[in-house]
Amino acid sequence: MEKLIIQIGASSDHFGGFAINIDGINGAGNTVEECKANLLEGLKLMIKNSEKSYFKAPQWLVDGDYELEYRYDTQSILSHYADVFSKPALEKLTGINQKQLHHYATGLKKPREEQRKKIETALHLLGTELLAVRL
Repeated sequence: MEKLIIQIGASSDHFGGFAINIDGINGAGNTVEECKANLLEGLKLMIKNSEKSYFKAPQWLVDGDYELEYRYDTQSILSHYADVFSKPALEKLTGINQKQLHHYATGLKKPREEQRKKIETALHLLGTELLAVRL
């Protein structure tokens, strides 16, 4: 099974996405959900019109033999989950102070690789812990 890798990024007023490994798949929206929906709509059109289109879809896309992988830049993931994670909660999870996290979420500053990895690792650890919860 192949992977269709989608990069999601934030700007000051919207989210944009594009496929890293296939040209011609793009989307945008006011939210991450709208961006993904717009991108998937474009993907369906590409597959449907693959024979007539300038952008030919690989056979594995046409066959549906793929899975989606979404990648986020730091600004987009922090702004997307701003209503879920408070700055104090993110500080507790990551060890990065709230002011710095705010700068990353608004795009005022870009995190160094070490800081980006801290955020990613903290989110993965939380996700793993939550997957083990049974109610």
